[in-house]
Amino acid sequence: MVYKTGPQPVPAPPDGRIAPASPTGNQNNMEKAISTIVFTMNRPLQLEGYLRSLRTHIGPEFLRVFVVYKEDRFDAQYRTVFEQHPCTVIRERNFHRDVLDLFDRIDTRYVLFGVDDVVYFDTIDFETIDRTFEAHGDDAFGFSFRFSPDAVRRGGDVVEDVDIGGAHIHRFWWTQGATDDTRYPFELSSTVYPTALVRRVFAGAMSRNHLAKVLFAPGRPLMRALGRMMNVRGIFKRFGFFFSPNNLESWNCRWCQRNASQLPPCTYFQHLCASAIQVNMVNTVTRRKVAEADEFTIESLNERFKEGYRLDIDFIAASRPTIKGCGREFFRLKKLA
Repeated sequence: MVYKTGPQPVPAPPDGRIAPASPTGNQNNMEKAISTIVFTMNRPLQLEGYLRSLRTHIGPEFLRVFVVYKEDRFDAQYRTVFEQHPCTVIRERNFHRDVLDLFDRIDTRYVLFGVDDVVYFDTIDFETIDRTFEAHGDDAFGFSFRFSPDAVRRGGDVVEDVDIGGAHIHRFWWTQGATDDTRYPFELSSTVYPTALVRRVFAGAMSRNHLAKVLFAPGRPLMRALGRMMNVRGIFKRFGFFFSPNNLESWNCRWCQRNASQLPPCTYFQHLCASAIQVNMVNTVTRRKVAEADEFTIESLNERFKEGYRLDIDFIAASRPTIKGCGREFFRLKKLA
């Protein structure tokens, strides 16, 4: 089931998987707009904070918002979020197919992935991003919001300063990255990529063998049958057929690292604008450990959401995180009027 929220509703196409975004703004903005694709599960309060902070700091006139929503719990609260923040909602049924179908319909020049525990806290100049890709399209892999020049230099990478229409921009060579972060070019939290480049990465990372796609892609009858008898993750990985946000990121990033000579070598950035505030974990596939107090469980936060509390994005902007992933010291709720 897929439905469109916000103004200018568009009926779902016959396949019922995703409705195309409604045009907004003038033709120039349409040509330069960003499609932001955010993945969420069981965190309506945090998704609301992501969407509100994104629109605050990038401006809705440049955004088309798609939410890939894995239904499990808290559907009523998610509906509230979708009603308050215009977006196209894709109710996940087959993650692999849902994402590929979405990319078949995206016609914006850029893509920005997101996950529901990320918060934006500083202004992002879209025109500067656009001019950066215009001037440095041959070497610009992405424009990131998760780096600061001091942090990159402390890690041992060389940071080069670039003037973009009077704006002070930085870049480093991810192909020579000195840290795990800087040599990790493809990520799902806070980097703008050219849509054509993302399609190229997907095409390179996934098997092009027609028979493999028919037999071994997620959701295929053979894989559903095998999945009842064995762990089929290794088969999906062999062919690059992602089935969750985690391996959408990691398997495509691995392909980029292995094929770095074929890709733009630089990551551009201006300043740290976004951070993941990690207070709970809903994806049990990852091994990352998050200290989760009772007040931060998904159940507790959902109760606070129903009481009218929302993430205090003004407090986060005033506190200014200095790293791309922080903790509960930045997680404060307030009751919105």
